[in-house]
Amino acid sequence: MDSDKEATPLSWPSVGDVAPIEEGGPEARKGFNYQDEIAAGFLITMLENASLLRVHCETHDDLVLLWSKQDEEEAEYVQVKGSEQDQLWSLSKLCQKKTKNSDSIFEASLGRDRHKESSNFRIITIRQVNNDLVPLTYTCSSEGRTLASEKIKVVYTYLETKFPKLTSPKGNDCRFWVDHCYWDVRNDLVTAHNDNLRRLFALCNAAGIPLLLEQLEGLLDELRAWVKAAGDAKWIPDRAKKIISRADVCDWWARRLGELQATHVVSAGGQLAAKMRAVNLPEDMVSLALELRRDYATEVRSPRYMEPDRMYQLQRQVKSEVISLRAEFMAGELQLSGQAFHAACLKRMTEIAPSSDGNDIAVFLKGCLYDITDRCLLRFERPAP
Repeated sequence: MDSDKEATPLSWPSVGDVAPIEEGGPEARKGFNYQDEIAAGFLITMLENASLLRVHCETHDDLVLLWSKQDEEEAEYVQVKGSEQDQLWSLSKLCQKKTKNSDSIFEASLGRDRHKESSNFRIITIRQVNNDLVPLTYTCSSEGRTLASEKIKVVYTYLETKFPKLTSPKGNDCRFWVDHCYWDVRNDLVTAHNDNLRRLFALCNAAGIPLLLEQLEGLLDELRAWVKAAGDAKWIPDRAKKIISRADVCDWWARRLGELQATHVVSAGGQLAAKMRAVNLPEDMVSLALELRRDYATEVRSPRYMEPDRMYQLQRQVKSEVISLRAEFMAGELQLSGQAFHAACLKRMTEIAPSSDGNDIAVFLKGCLYDITDRCLLRFERPAP
């Protein structure tokens, strides 16, 4: 990483053209729910802000954001630290090496500065920072940085003393990193999740299509599945899968809003039939599904066999099972065709029906499943954003 150890190329490669130095992320990212939620949030940012052009998932850093700034692109290298700690983040923690030969968080971040795009850095954490790092929590060009100039000097001095000769491959030093680093405290997973829902809600309202919470959850599920699949992909042979563009996200958004808006004008059962035909299910099965959905709707309006609380409990259970199945399907954990996924959904409804309640409950659960599908909260084909 020192400038005297690495030859300076005639021209720096673009962050979107060169393979990552290492791809440990795709191998070790199972269960990175926090990182996926943060990444999904940046896809939402692309709907809000035309300056964010592309999001890389697990390439040269946990995330790489490509921003349009005047006549050039800037790369923002993002490290996401989602694990809870029993202490605040500090300068010593920033510079701590896990092993003798490993890089600290700071060294690894500065080392990303090796591409033709101008570099910025971001560290996203759950825990707060101590007093020495507070100046980094002000955005880089903000008045807060100017007002905290004396405290910024403390950070300069500490890093320059700790790493006196350290530079990035492009020859930039500790001061460059400090001047271009934003420390972004996001709090816990629940907070990040709720913030993403709030932003989707605002976007839907701005488009004149107010949605139910369960519909917003469905949209967010798709975004999370998208970034997870991108993170899991390998640069070779699937570079295109790892880089999500604003154009792709805007296209996905327009399609989903169009589908959800159509649910308000299409006759009952219309969306269900369309989704079943989309995976080439036979017409006799489509007709039976429509009849089950109608029976379910009748039962919900005037229940004869169960108390309202019991009905609500079963509806919630169906939603929970469906979202789990859909998440596994979208993440590639269920390698099924659309028809096979439909069959798996029906099978799950039979499995969760309490045997003591008889066959009527299984019928009710399947009717609920089809009603959810008719309201655009479930589709049987594998998504291709």
